Amino acid sequence: MTSLFTELKRRNVFRVAIAYLVLSWLVLQVGETLAPALHLPDWVDSLLAFFLILGFPIAIFFAWAFELTPEGLKKEKDVDRSESITTTTGRKLDFSIIALLGAALVYFIWVSQSGESPSTAAEPGEVAVPTLARFANLIDSTETSGPSIAVLPFVNMSSDVEQEYFSDGLSEELLNLLAKIPALRVASRTSAFSFKGKDITIGDVGRELNVGHVLEGSVRKSGTKIRITAQLIDVENDTHLWSETWDRTLDDVFAIQDEIAQVVVDQLRIELLGAAPQVAETSAEAYGLVLQARHHGRRRSVDGYRTAEELLKSSLELDPNYAPAWAQLGLTYIVSSQLATMRGARQSTALGIDAAKKALELDPNNTQALSTLASIEIASNYDNEAAISYLERALSISPGNSSALNTASGIAMIVGDFETSKKLSRSMALVDPLNTGAHINYGHSAYFAGDFDDAIESFERVIELNPDSQGLHYYIANILWTQGKYEQALERIQRENLDGYRYTSLAILYYTLGDIEASNAALASLNELDVEWAYQRIMVYAVRGEKDKAFEWLDTAIEIRDRGLNLVLGDPTLDNLRDDPRFADALKRMNRTAVK
Repeated sequence: MTSLFTELKRRNVFRVAIAYLVLSWLVLQVGETLAPALHLPDWVDSLLAFFLILGFPIAIFFAWAFELTPEGLKKEKDVDRSESITTTTGRKLDFSIIALLGAALVYFIWVSQSGESPSTAAEPGEVAVPTLARFANLIDSTETSGPSIAVLPFVNMSSDVEQEYFSDGLSEELLNLLAKIPALRVASRTSAFSFKGKDITIGDVGRELNVGHVLEGSVRKSGTKIRITAQLIDVENDTHLWSETWDRTLDDVFAIQDEIAQVVVDQLRIELLGAAPQVAETSAEAYGLVLQARHHGRRRSVDGYRTAEELLKSSLELDPNYAPAWAQLGLTYIVSSQLATMRGARQSTALGIDAAKKALELDPNNTQALSTLASIEIASNYDNEAAISYLERALSISPGNSSALNTASGIAMIVGDFETSKKLSRSMALVDPLNTGAHINYGHSAYFAGDFDDAIESFERVIELNPDSQGLHYYIANILWTQGKYEQALERIQRENLDGYRYTSLAILYYTLGDIEASNAALASLNELDVEWAYQRIMVYAVRGEKDKAFEWLDTAIEIRDRGLNLVLGDPTLDNLRDDPRFADALKRMNRTAVK
């Protein structure tokens, strides 16, 4: 009796199975390549895979039950063995399999050499939008599932209130350390620190931040001695999972942070692909100077940035190889350049790049340096691909890093991929609801995508979280103007406390309402401000139809790297300029692709 294996082989069932599997793989790759180009929804690839899987047993059945003959397809039982041509068919299948494997090998070599799949590669001068979509898919997987934690600011128990920079800095270091664990969702510093000094229960913290666990503690520092207490709490049950107290010297602070991170991993039963992340070590004095610099930098003032720069340089004199100090110095230069506080924007940007790159030389996995360079590349150097490359590295190292994810959302908006920007920032807002950056990015992207009510709601949320925020009433007034709600826009802009924004909206609104004299007066007030308001001048002149003036200021804005240009692809106030060849030339100089 012929064995089943021999009969399967004779009927070419094995050959059909191999050919089907290789062909299916190639079809899936082609589908992955064409879907983004044809703007097909994500579920198309899943549907294609479903039908290919469904077709496999059908193909096996036909190979077993039917035979291809010169007269056509016949049931196998109806074919005389002496007339069977399964051997010839088998040879043809062999050649087909070889051809399919050759095609698969060519595809594999192509992918290996390009470093990315065809679906994510960008032609020169184009934006790698599918790469940005991968950022959105990455955060989707961590929105609400899996372990989550908020690191509350540790309480300063020292007799010297000035030591609060140390307790805050220690908390932030722990937060950044835990954010490097891919399986753990960590609420951002912005959200966690919003509870500082407030009388609020752990349950309230959990509900506000949508986390399952809270890490809190206290720090007492006296000279070179420290006492650190930490405790991990389960929000749902309001129970202490673990607590510990360390009486050590300042030199032990890094080991303590590593111990706390390991305890969190153990208590939450997180499965790591490698060892738990560890902090970069330096001398206690150099570390303290970096923590002080962060504290002063957050004052967002000229004095604050100058003090931060001096402290960081002092830290680097003590330890020139301390990567976090270089990364913080790079960020200090960049943020101060945005506010035009200490030196020219170009000089600050150049210094920021040098410092961030030095940090990466010392520590290629420094997420802060990678995020800083991504921001510089997109906004100052107009290099979209380099920015995306830096972000991919940052997010592969620290998937939960809110700074990197916010930067990704901002980049998606800048290059005109408003849907991806909305997806990223909305996801960030869900997992980190007190992060104003996420709400602002969502507001801009929703506005440019035409979702006006969502945009206004998002900006209103930022005002609710931070009533002193500047620019939010201006953003809302612009949306109301776009909707034709001019009177509401006039009422709203009166609540804006930054003169440049208020003059801009008033000049646009009064011109639209036909009050040219009032529009001229507001524009004159705007023109009395310094050159840093270049982008707002473009907006006003564009709406007023004064194209030559608008393009003069557009050239200036590009020259000074005005950050307002981040909005150029979606801003409705610039619509009068978009058909002018000078606008296309400006976009080319900024490496931007016009929205279709």
